[in-house]
Amino acid sequence: MRIDLCFNPVDLDELQLRDKNVVVIDVLRSSTTIAVALSNGAREIIPVESIENAVKISGSLFGEVTLRGGERNGKMIQGFNLGNSPLEYTEAMVKGKSIIFCTTNGSVAMHRSRFARHLAVGSFVNVSTVVGFMKAVNSDFLLVCSGRANAFSNFSLEDAVCAGMMVHKLSQEESLNLELTDSSLAAFALHKTYGRAILKMMKNADHGRYLIEIGFLEDIKLAAQVDSYPVLPVLSGNVIRLRKDEGGS
Repeated sequence: MRIDLCFNPVDLDELQLRDKNVVVIDVLRSSTTIAVALSNGAREIIPVESIENAVKISGSLFGEVTLRGGERNGKMIQGFNLGNSPLEYTEAMVKGKSIIFCTTNGSVAMHRSRFARHLAVGSFVNVSTVVGFMKAVNSDFLLVCSGRANAFSNFSLEDAVCAGMMVHKLSQEESLNLELTDSSLAAFALHKTYGRAILKMMKNADHGRYLIEIGFLEDIKLAAQVDSYPVLPVLSGNVIRLRKDEGGS
């Protein structure tokens, strides 16, 4: 079982990801928000690459059962129902709804991965459930860190540490015959350094500091709670739904 890792998804295209097993990680905040929304009864999440596509798709769906959620520069997009704060995706707001989801980084990575053989959405809040799914598939996986599109390096510390936690959990399973690439070994090392103080790490990371500045400290606190939403969001066709036949570890 070979675990590879992409720190910068900007150069990835859908052809490179076709038929691969992929986990998309966007801790702050898309992956966390999707886990919370589906836990609270959302019917499905439809990730899109652009605001224009979100508007186009929502025009063809039933208005009363469809919401538009997402952000640009961390803030809700004008005309949308929801931003990208997991705290907004309450049961009262999302139960039974389809959510067209457009974010700066996470939804783009998910959309580009839509032709993957398996695609799961991972974060700290469902990390063990995702690892359980990877063990069950027992095949090569690519971990895609969504990063930060507006940053020079596009590197995201919190995504890399979360990927490293997944690698760490997989490495504890002796039966897997794990093969780690240089990038997955690097994420493993970052987890060893930062994995015992996740909230502190996220508060000090670039995007964490920015979210605190614009008033989303509580989102960071929620995103740091390991295994607090033990669900498995998976992509099927163009939509993300819960997969209920796989357990965590």
